[in-house]
Amino acid sequence: MGGEAPADRRVEGEPEGKEQGRTAEVSHAASLAPFERCPFCDHSSAFVLLRLRHIPLPTLAVAAVVLMGTALALVFFYAPIDADQGLSQKIFYIHVPIALTAYACFAWGAAKAFLHLWKRPPGADLESYAAIHQGVIFGALTLLTGSIWARISWGHWWAWSSNQLVTFLILFLFYSAYFMLRYSVEPGPARANMCAVYALFGVVLIPVSWLSIRIANDYIHPTVFTSNGPQMSGSMFLAFCVSWAGLLTLAGTMYRVELAGKRLDARLRELRELLA
Repeated sequence: MGGEAPADRRVEGEPEGKEQGRTAEVSHAASLAPFERCPFCDHSSAFVLLRLRHIPLPTLAVAAVVLMGTALALVFFYAPIDADQGLSQKIFYIHVPIALTAYACFAWGAAKAFLHLWKRPPGADLESYAAIHQGVIFGALTLLTGSIWARISWGHWWAWSSNQLVTFLILFLFYSAYFMLRYSVEPGPARANMCAVYALFGVVLIPVSWLSIRIANDYIHPTVFTSNGPQMSGSMFLAFCVSWAGLLTLAGTMYRVELAGKRLDARLRELRELLA
């Protein structure tokens, strides 16, 4: 999203059933619904990201490749084909974990923003920025894969009447605007503080997005995750979990690579200033 200015170092190193007529009303929202009744999802995925930060980057990258390859093999060669949606249902194993990963990245960015405002450790602002950046990337992929799935299944790319879909779009646009704020203010403590407050306000939209499915009037699709556990076969659940683990690992790898690049860029600028 562009390089950080030299003044950032002062703060950090500153461093997302029924008839076709009815199903079309929810279109893409139906694809997001499986995880909306899974309250532990955001907490568990954020915990995984916390653990990933202690793994060496090369090991993390190799793990991401292995897990993603294993997930694709399980999705296409092990998990059964859905009786209702057929082969197009396979996108569930990619779309839903991507959305959960976007939620986790936004939550991680808000946690780092809170840490910056509370204890002001060096680097917290940059870490919040990098996490939100990854959340926006995965949020865009969520909207893309969900729209493709909706088009194949229901014949519509988008449905403005779906509360759940619109709230996720609002969450995505809110965090996309984070970068407009960040790069419209001069680097320094004031910018870091404003961005941290903005990130904290945005995280409130995550439970709102989760709760929207409960108050939606057009909710007609089945719930995959309930209080009684996942409503799917063991092979399908295994493919889902491996895919989710792979995407979380991929997000952790991208997050670490971006942080390393930003910090290296700051050090090179500092060296150029000393030599000038």
